Amino acid sequence: MSLTHHFARIATRRRDQFGVGQFQDYLNDKHQKNYFANEKEWDKAANKATQIINLQSQDLALLEEQEILHMRRQLDMQNILNDFYDHQGRAERIKKFPLPRQYANLSFIFNGIFIFLLPLGIVAEFAKLGEAGVWLMIPFGTVVSWIYVVMELIGDYSENPFEGLGTDIPMLSICRTIEIDLLQILGETDLPKPIEPVNDVLM
Repeated sequence: MSLTHHFARIATRRRDQFGVGQFQDYLNDKHQKNYFANEKEWDKAANKATQIINLQSQDLALLEEQEILHMRRQLDMQNILNDFYDHQGRAERIKKFPLPRQYANLSFIFNGIFIFLLPLGIVAEFAKLGEAGVWLMIPFGTVVSWIYVVMELIGDYSENPFEGLGTDIPMLSICRTIEIDLLQILGETDLPKPIEPVNDVLM
């Protein structure tokens, strides 16, 4: 998560209460046992997704050696795994390197400078309204400063859409839809249920 300190703790709490934390039953679905028979082979891997693709590639090679799978089909399926690996790498780069750190840091500093100097810039204009007008500067400056702080936080949340927050990309729903489609192609009848919104949040 790109947020730090107090805001990171708030984001973690919101993820558990209003994000992916509401979907624990879906994440621990019984169907995953059919997909991960040899969990010990990849459970301790540094990059589990890459290790799973590697194991699938080895299984395809074994099927081709046993002449269960034709070489042409084995190569076609291997190309699909290569595409999976390529897309996985792109998603990981988006997650790990969302925006240059200097841009995010300077943006926060510039907002802080603007909020600090804002009262000095508007006090003269509000003074023209009289003595009561000077006091109106306080709520006006507070509202404007709050808007800039919120926009900065929205940028921090939006730069990484894979953290499981309620505003993120609904990866769980997308993956479940693909899972159902593939199972139907294979002729399976025991299909998992589509992911439904929980408290108006779709993950």
